Parts: sequence; structure tokens; C-alpha cells
Amino acid sequence: MGTRDDEYDYLFKVVLIGGSGVGKSNLLSRFTRNEFNLESKSTIGVEFATRSIQVDGKTIKAQIWDTAGQERYRAITSAYYRGAVGALLVYDIAKPLTYENGERWLKELRDHADSNIVIRLVGTKSALRHLRAVPTDEARAFSEKNNLSFIATSALDSTNVEEAFKNILTEIYRIVSQKQIADRAAHDESPGNNFVDISVPPTTDGQNPNKLQCCQNL
Repeated sequence: MGTRDDEYDYLFKVVLIGGSGVGKSNLLSRFTRNEFNLESKSTIGVEFATRSIQVDGKTIKAQIWDTAGQERYRAITSAYYRGAVGALLVYDIAKPLTYENGERWLKELRDHADSNIVIRLVGTKSALRHLRAVPTDEARAFSEKNNLSFIATSALDSTNVEEAFKNILTEIYRIVSQKQIADRAAHDESPGNNFVDISVPPTTDGQNPNKLQCCQNL
């Protein structure tokens, strides 16, 4: 029998990218399990977790991949960009180099991911205001230049963690919904078009592969 976690209308794969030690794993654990670990160690390879949210009465299941930031894992993690419809580009507000490497991460993402992927810049550890080395205004300017949205978060005290994930999932949902509406209009609601495919199928997580499409049974 299926569990409540099996019941969803949409499944979206979102990847976390950024340098090692910027706080990607704690962002993931805070959002999916409401946990924070001060002794969190660097991710080895790739891990993922899931959580469902409600948007406009629909259940959106997020499959969130935490990719290792170390150079030696770059070749491994690049394959996991495939199927992603959203990405959080993460940097540490106290470590300017993690912010300066944003251009490189964006290039890698755009080289390996779908061209329509939704991207958000996320500054972490905002609770450590006394250690801030990357001005917020500078991060906002970088976001505008690269057509990204921006948010500052703290997994330590939960500041804006929910918003960071829910906002990007809602934006993806809006894009998919608009595509479905446009597709129905173009096809005059033909009975032969019951499923609306979008360009990026998510990675499966061991469930029924027929459900793991970014589409809705209309």
C-alpha cells in the first residue's frame, strides 16, 4: 500500500550547488527534517531528501539533491544536474571566495542543466552578522545581473529557510501550470493529450516511474 508521501500532484527535482562548507547540507536538513547539526561534515558525492508542500491546493513534492562542493566530486555531481527544474546557488556570507565562485557554478549549472531551470542565489549563515564579508547589496546586484532571485538565510535559527525552498518550488509550479494551460488551449483539450510533459523530467526515487513526471493527470 502507498503512504501519504506517495500522494502528490507534482514532483520537482531541485539541486543545491556551491562550494564546500557553505551550509548546503544544513539548509537541506533544516527544510526537510527541521534539524541543524553544528558538526555537519562535508557531503561525499550526492545525497537527497524529500518534502511535500501545498501550493494552490496541489501537493508539490520536492526532491532536493545536496551536491558535494569539493573539486574531486565535480565529475560525479555534474550528472545529477540532469532532470533538475530548480537550483539553489549557495554561498557563505562570511567567505567571499564562495561568493566569488558563483560565476563558475552558474556556468557549470547552465552547461549541464536544462536551459529553463529556475535558479535562486542563497546566502547562508546570516545569523553571523558580525562575520559578514559579502555585502547584501552586492549579492542582490549579482542576482539582478544574472536574472536570479536572491534570499539570505540562516539554517542555525531557521531564518528564511522555508521561504527559500517554498518560493522556488512555487515559481516552478507557476511555470508548469502556465505551460499546461497554454498546451490545453493549443490542443483544444483534445482527449489524446491527457498528460502535459515539460522539458525536464525529474530523477526517480524508487517509486512508480509513471508518476515521476513533472506533469499532472488532467
